[in-house]
Amino acid sequence: MSVTIANRQRVQKINLRLLKKIADALLTELEIKKAEIGICLVGAPEMTRLNETFLKHKGSTDVIAFDYRTEGRAGSPLPADGAHGVTRPTISGEIYICLDEAVLQARKFSTNWQSEVVRYLVHGVLHLVGFDDSSAGARRKMKREENRRLREMTRRFPLSKL
Repeated sequence: MSVTIANRQRVQKINLRLLKKIADALLTELEIKKAEIGICLVGAPEMTRLNETFLKHKGSTDVIAFDYRTEGRAGSPLPADGAHGVTRPTISGEIYICLDEAVLQARKFSTNWQSEVVRYLVHGVLHLVGFDDSSAGARRKMKREENRRLREMTRRFPLSKL
């Protein structure tokens, strides 16, 4: 597995080594055997450019995942129960996480920005393994899985040290 992190923001100081450990643990928990992921931590101006250029949405957003796989796009998410005998995909992509949005959302939902960053990481990885949030039903299913994985990462790692 290859996980690289680029910190291109100055909003918050962040422990990149801990974030990488969390990303590696998440991939292991999802039983991903091969992964090539770039995680880019950015501020609102860069996220706005990405969102408007690639997704044609106005303004900034919290997380964007770019899937670089050229084959094996089944379009269905991995089973949440860790069923045996399931071939896990190779994932390849980039996840852009906006620290400005993490700070804003943390205030809005009475949490901390570190938890928001990990939530965005989980959300991006779930997109790369096939989850979709374009419909209400798919969004609910993805949110349940996102919450479950975030709880697990919160139990395993001191997110306040991120």
